Amino acid sequence: MLAQRANLIRSSGTATARAAAKAAAEAGKEVIDLTAGEIWSNLAPGIRDGAIEAINRGINRYTDTIGVMELREALARKISLDTGQTWKAEEVAVTSGAKQALFNAAMVLLNPGDEVIIPAPYWTTFPAQVLIAGGTPVFVDTRHNGYVPRVADIKAAVTDRTRAIVINTPNNPTGAVYDVPTLLGVADFAVNRNLWIIFDECYGDFVHGHHTHHPITSIIPEVRSRTLIVNGFSKSLALTGWRIGYIAGLKEVINAVNAFQSHTTSNPNVIAQHAVLAHLQCGDGGYQSRLRSQLASARQIGLNVLSSLKRVRVPKAAGGFYFYLDLSHLLQPATGIGGLTTTDDIVDSLLSDAGVAAVSGTTFGDPTGLRLSYGIPPEKLRIGLSRLVEVLNGWE
Repeated sequence: MLAQRANLIRSSGTATARAAAKAAAEAGKEVIDLTAGEIWSNLAPGIRDGAIEAINRGINRYTDTIGVMELREALARKISLDTGQTWKAEEVAVTSGAKQALFNAAMVLLNPGDEVIIPAPYWTTFPAQVLIAGGTPVFVDTRHNGYVPRVADIKAAVTDRTRAIVINTPNNPTGAVYDVPTLLGVADFAVNRNLWIIFDECYGDFVHGHHTHHPITSIIPEVRSRTLIVNGFSKSLALTGWRIGYIAGLKEVINAVNAFQSHTTSNPNVIAQHAVLAHLQCGDGGYQSRLRSQLASARQIGLNVLSSLKRVRVPKAAGGFYFYLDLSHLLQPATGIGGLTTTDDIVDSLLSDAGVAAVSGTTFGDPTGLRLSYGIPPEKLRIGLSRLVEVLNGWE
């Protein structure tokens, strides 16, 4: 009955986890939801004021397909500052969230049968969009290397059909921040093999401790002609519901994105565009600083609670706002945890026994992982993680 492509993909695993948490709460259960990839926060003042001003001005018409020119110019200035290179508005397209930016990239770059290298664990949308575009995702396991891909493993996965490599740092779901040698190796290899790099830096504003986020084009400028930068404001400005993202790359690629987007969504939400523009023009960085401080505090609270885990290593949580647990020791047959044999089983048990909602690593191509968001209010985070620790430590 359905098209063949409908059989290639399932609903997002993170969305399914959120739905399960919501259903449990609606059934009367007290649930601490650690599933959502968003930050609990009020709006940035510039966003709020910019949106209200746009509404009061009666701005409600179509814009250019890939965004108002003023916003694209502001984004070009932002990317130039981030990368240390000069970018122009004609190299930037505004999209309805970073998901659309990634979808655009897949649709304008990939031919049927093309392969795309994706480090695993991966954000579930990466392989889904490759499949929709007719490509083939090829996964490179990073679990043995602290969730950072080894360049040698990427090289070994490349074939004559390889078209692109996805680099997501800081990483969702693992929180890994890719180091300079890794980025250098990937960039150099991509240039030599004429491969595209799809560089997703949506969590780039959130790095912790001694770690630093490095835009890949700032490390090897030569890779710029083979790189598409994907970013957005869902994370950095806590605007998940507003759906504003962007993609930057060669003018020829952005022209293709323009044509493609004109037949899908057309322009992104006009009020959201003007709100982000106002923030970029007038924001002093204070909101982002407060948001980073909020997450740093929540991260420390979480690490303190998780330090009580007995047979699960405390995560590094180097970037983003997730704790990613390796439950492999709990899933070994000798542990005897009451018939729970998969992370899906553990997620179900945590929800039913502890009222804690989490996302199974199977969603991200990892049968032993568990993702926990710490973007929620700190008092709820402390309660939720304490319950989780109590349950996991009880399986002995």
